[in-house]
Amino acid sequence: MELILQQTIASLGQEGDVVRVKPGYGRNYLLPQGKALLATAENLAVLESRRADIKARLASELQKAEGLAKKIAGFNVVIEQLSGDDERLFGSVTSADICAKLAELGVDIDKRQIVLPEAIKTLGQVKVPVKVGFNVVAEVLVTVAPLKVQ
Repeated sequence: MELILQQTIASLGQEGDVVRVKPGYGRNYLLPQGKALLATAENLAVLESRRADIKARLASELQKAEGLAKKIAGFNVVIEQLSGDDERLFGSVTSADICAKLAELGVDIDKRQIVLPEAIKTLGQVKVPVKVGFNVVAEVLVTVAPLKVQ
């Protein structure tokens, strides 16, 4: 089944791409959600007339993503957690915690953009990749420090 993407989908392609997908995926997910259109002659003609607009919008979004990547690339996020004597945390640091700290620093991103394969469960420093968009990834240094209890 050939479809025209209406929005960028990481596993398929960018907006305006003509992609081939399995019929069930197209019928049951992409078409009902409005993420794609059937690649008919009429829809392809509309796509060709809109191609310049799509290209300009994608270029501006790429510039924004690169600007955000430069902004957060040097950040050192310090998160304090309760820990035991063996430097293991009583809990863990998740992408939501990192997202909240970045929000305090003035960076507004979604927690799903933070690529954390598993929660951080020990003290120390970890480089965490952040997908800022359009295959642009920036690394943020996360320092997990012990919480001082008074």
